[in-house]
Parts: sequence; C-alpha cells; structure tokens
Amino acid sequence: MKKIKVLIAKLGLDIHWRGAVVVSRFLRDAGMEVVYIGNKYPDEIVDAAIQEGVDVIGLSTLSGNHLTLGPKVVRLLAERGIKDIPVLIGGVIPPADVEELKKHGIAGVFVPETPMEEIIKFIEDIVIQKRGLPK
Repeated sequence: MKKIKVLIAKLGLDIHWRGAVVVSRFLRDAGMEVVYIGNKYPDEIVDAAIQEGVDVIGLSTLSGNHLTLGPKVVRLLAERGIKDIPVLIGGVIPPADVEELKKHGIAGVFVPETPMEEIIKFIEDIVIQKRGLPK
C-alpha cells in the first residue's frame, strides 16, 4: 500500500503545540508521511492539503475555535470540489461538541485521552476505505 500522507495543522492562532507534535511523531513512527504546517487558518490548510496531495487532514485545537474553524476547512474543501480528503480534529473538545462537528463533516474527533493506536487505526481504516482497498 502507498504510504499514507497526513497534513497536521494547529487551528488558527492556537498557541499550543504539544498535542500536534506528539500526534505527528506517532503517525510518522507508524509509517505515515506527515506534513506539519503549524498554525494556519482554514484557507491556508486547504491550500497546503491540495498542494501536498495529502490523504487526510488532521487539525489540532485547544482554544475553543473548533466549531467555527473545523467545519470551515470541510466547507472550503467542498467549495473546491474536493470530497476525498477526510478532516479529523483533536484536542480539548467538550463531549457535547463531538456530534456537532461530525454533522458538519468532520470524519473523526479525538480528545486528549484517546490512545494513539486508536488514532492510527482510524486513519489507516479511512484511507483504506477511501482507496477502495480490502481490509
């Protein structure tokens, strides 16, 4: 199978860094190619995802901007006719917001206690499904 390519971005001006870097390292150690772009706004994230030809976009948030900026990434992808790049989000997200994010097209939501193996498996499964490969 072709190596999975994941873009990791911190949403907006969120000043945290640890979660995004830790997840990036785990994904890399699991054999994925990771493009880490740091703090970016939705239009910059979508531009980078297209330019890099990624399989998945991973957003990291701590500052409470997840309900506005997360769905905006999905919306901008759709506006550009891109429907095959799933968007995941992780960070400090209240449980009450998880279903709202999914309603807006976020494919996966991960909170700080999520085991890394679960995130890795989720990405592998979603890319296998996207590529039409057997499990």
